[in-house]
Amino acid sequence: MNDILTVSQLNDYIKTFLEDTFGSLWVEGEVSNLRRPPSGHVYFTLKDDKSQIRAVYFRQYGHRAAKFDLEDGLKILCRARLSAYPPRGEYQLIVESVEPQGVGALQKAFEQLKARLAAEGLFDPSHKKELPFMPRCIGVVTSPTGAVIRDILNITRRRFPSVNILIAPARVQGTEAAGEIISALRNLHASGRVDVIIIARGGGSLEDLAPFNDEALAREIFGSSIPVISAVGHETDFTICDFVADLRAPTPSAAAELVVPRKTELLETLCDLKRRLAAAQRRHLADQKDRIASLKSRFRDPRRFLADYSIHLDDLRERIQRAVTQHAQTLKSRLAHLTLGLQNQNPQAHIRERRIFLGSLEKDIVNYWHRYFRDREARLNKSTALLSSLSPLAVLQRGYSITRRVPDGKIIRQAGELTVDERVNIQLAEGIFQARVEKIQGE
Repeated sequence: MNDILTVSQLNDYIKTFLEDTFGSLWVEGEVSNLRRPPSGHVYFTLKDDKSQIRAVYFRQYGHRAAKFDLEDGLKILCRARLSAYPPRGEYQLIVESVEPQGVGALQKAFEQLKARLAAEGLFDPSHKKELPFMPRCIGVVTSPTGAVIRDILNITRRRFPSVNILIAPARVQGTEAAGEIISALRNLHASGRVDVIIIARGGGSLEDLAPFNDEALAREIFGSSIPVISAVGHETDFTICDFVADLRAPTPSAAAELVVPRKTELLETLCDLKRRLAAAQRRHLADQKDRIASLKSRFRDPRRFLADYSIHLDDLRERIQRAVTQHAQTLKSRLAHLTLGLQNQNPQAHIRERRIFLGSLEKDIVNYWHRYFRDREARLNKSTALLSSLSPLAVLQRGYSITRRVPDGKIIRQAGELTVDERVNIQLAEGIFQARVEKIQGE
């Protein structure tokens, strides 16, 4: 009876025992009874065909940043800690991270991410960038040892041998692949050499293509200032990279054909354009010759037109001379009028008057300041004399002194403020000395 426990104590012991014994563990199962209260935490039951256990995925563990949303019926693998909830006496899993399990779960995560990015506008055609017609350098993000890079090099060499290929090696399968592809894209941007980028990989299962369904990689492609071609998998395979890229190629070989034109076709096109330009030039010259011949037939005798223009030119010359003469007379008359007006408005007399006024004003100002300074000087002397008469130093000059108590410096006005043996400072007209009180007498 000495070891009797309360229910709370027992539940606390169980909670401590579970947490200390099991620590962190991996558990797989199917999600059911999913609840999302306003607190932001996620509560659900993890079950298999024989048992079930309660689980909670707290907001601080980042479930909102997960690559997929939890739903009832979804099979998952979660890393969790085993704990207990004492108020109800129930043990439960504290989930720290979640991964989808099985092809159905991966497909579900893919569809959820696709819908969310589409709602944000990452797949909008208005954001797609046009591919350069003749890229000087092509960046390729893929495995450097696979057949994909050999196919791309063979096709580009056959179609346009002089184009440059810059390979940014990266793993295209596994948990580290998405991060390496992002680093390769950033390295190509930092090089400043490439005009277009191809992200390439051969075919594979949904698990094999998982790195190309990564949200961080999709946002990196969307933010790229260089056009990106996605050439992942076979023609029937679709990834998030395909939707967010500026162009999707059904295969890596097709991407190599799309990114560079065929050199022989370009040369044939140039030759055809050259022939068409020469033919057009010949037709233009023929048309101009026909037009000149037609004009010659219409202007058979140009002397008649020259005579008419000569008469018209003489008429214009006479009219111009008359207009110039009339304008000159008008200007002379206006100039004479303005000259007379200026003479009447001669400013010299006005200037003389202003000079006389300024001279008088200057004298008045000088006289005023002289009077002002004399008055101020007299007032200053009077104030100085008054201050001197009221100064305590003047009183000291007449034989008086000022006594201050040591050490607070209080001025002593009555003998009763002092005590015997108390020290005092006595200020005279010239100098200060210290004394000690030996006897105190009344007034």
